[in-house]
This record gives sequence, C-alpha cells and structure tokens, in this order.
Amino acid sequence: MAFMNVSATAPVRGLILRSTHARLYDIGSGLLLRGRSRWYRRRLLELAGVQPGSHVLDVGCGTGSLVIEASRAGATAVSGVDASPDMLGIARRKAKRAGVDATFSLASAEALPCADTSVDVVLNTIMLHHLPPPARVQCAREMRRALKADGRLLVVEFDASSSPGHRGWPDHGRGHGHVPADEVARVLREAGLTVLQGGPVGVRNLHYTLAQP
Repeated sequence: MAFMNVSATAPVRGLILRSTHARLYDIGSGLLLRGRSRWYRRRLLELAGVQPGSHVLDVGCGTGSLVIEASRAGATAVSGVDASPDMLGIARRKAKRAGVDATFSLASAEALPCADTSVDVVLNTIMLHHLPPPARVQCAREMRRALKADGRLLVVEFDASSSPGHRGWPDHGRGHGHVPADEVARVLREAGLTVLQGGPVGVRNLHYTLAQP
C-alpha cells in the first residue's frame, strides 16, 4: 500500500487545532463559504483535475470534507494527512457515515507518510499559512515527492494582496496570516515544482495555484 496510517514522523511546526476548535471547524467553514461549501469543494477538485480512478492526497485535510468529496467524484484511493488528532477523529467519523473508504494519517506536512511518486493529485487548501515560512518549502518538497511524474498539486490560500487588511476566519489571529499568491508560487518553484496557472477561486479572497513536478 502506498499510504500508511502512521503517527507523525517529524516535529510539527505549524498550528494544531485541538478539540474545541476542531468541533467548530465545519461550522466556521460554512460561515466563511457563505453556504457554498459543496460548490467550493467541487470547484477545487475541478481545478485540480481529479479524474475517476485517481489517487488523491489532501495535506492538512482537517475534518475530511474534501477527501470525502474526492471519493464522490470518482477517485478510487483517497487519503488525508493532518497534525491534529481531534480533526482526524472527526474526519474518520464523517467518512464512515458517508460510506467512504479513506485513509487518514496523523503526520507532519513536512514528512508525509507515503511512497515516492504514488499520488495523482495532492491538495493543500487553506493550510500553508499555518506553517512558519521555513517549513513551507519543506512541505512543498514533500508534496512534490509524493506526486507521480504527471501528477498535479493544487494549493489554495488567502491572498492578502487581493484584499489588503482583510483577515477572515479561519486565519484570524493565528500568527502566520495570509500567503500572497506570488509567495505561494515562489515556494513551489523553490521546491522544484513547475507552476502551471493560478487565479481567484471565486470565494472571498481565496487564490489557487496549480503546479506539477
């Protein structure tokens, strides 16, 4: 099996949501997306080019909503990684209720517990800003390592340059703030990835960047 359900193998240097915040995460996401959560998830999978039969890995999967949606879109292997045991507990319960066979692993984004070149699509959504700047490139290197030669990486972040001074949930007060689109592109290129395209997601000031190995 290309993906193992193991404990974190590297120190976690970003934010970890604990029990109370984990339970409120889906409520906050719904408020942030103004009732367009399902549209948002489908939009991301479309941007990433998820196809039936794909192996999809969500790095910083939170409560697993995007992993579950990827399975519904026809991905045959769906996996999620997060550094929060509480978030993963919710994700596993949600997947079970949805009848989705997903693997959720407790791990650092800087040391993904998966084989080299084993994943078709890696998703990284509203997560990079949780990491301190030095850790972002290592996270990107790990995502590149996991991707197949023709794989795709989709990174979604709040773009401060598109809405100066705006701080919306869930990034408010978390220390690392937004990651401008040009900074996301720089991090990916430094990790050896080729940036293909980017632009507004269509919700708030969220910006996507699509890359490949």
